[in-house]
Amino acid sequence: MFQMQAAYLPKEHLSVTSLMAKRLFVAIDLPDSTRQLLAELDPHIRGARWIDPAQMHLTLGFFDDVPEDIDLALREKLSAISFGAFFLPIRGVGMFSAKGAPNIIWIGVGKAHPHLFQIHKRVQEAALAAGLEPELRPWHPHITIARCRDVAPQSLRKFLKASADFDAGMIRVEAFHLYSSQLTPAGPIHTRKLSVRAK
Repeated sequence: MFQMQAAYLPKEHLSVTSLMAKRLFVAIDLPDSTRQLLAELDPHIRGARWIDPAQMHLTLGFFDDVPEDIDLALREKLSAISFGAFFLPIRGVGMFSAKGAPNIIWIGVGKAHPHLFQIHKRVQEAALAAGLEPELRPWHPHITIARCRDVAPQSLRKFLKASADFDAGMIRVEAFHLYSSQLTPAGPIHTRKLSVRAK
């Protein structure tokens, strides 16, 4: 998660901009055919909520509580990023846990892909230049396909074992996108704000 650097906003400005703050994220989209393959993995385990296929993506950076002026600066910096198209493997299934309980099921994208990590680095640099503090924790690229709550570990282990060799093939990465995310009772609504295409 990215947070605001207080030095960029005068104290008297905070109350105004906080009303207009946005949740933003930068992501690589997946082809519809790949999303469909990921959706079909759903084992219908109680407590595991599969992500809407239309919202499956690979997150490059998340920005919380971003005021309008920083949003505009971020778009400018992201637009200046130059990169070449590349292929990315979509394979492997795993999970993240919180306090020992499974909370995320994910699909992997290979290990230490140089082009992917270079784009991530440039997105972080763009965030810093726009006035945002970058995430300091190690980045583990993945595609979230389900969120878990009170899932029986045994059921999940069985699914992970059965899906250990999952391979959706390669996708061609030709762009990344900036989205706004609005939380609603029915789930998040993601709206594309900017696309940066490979040169």
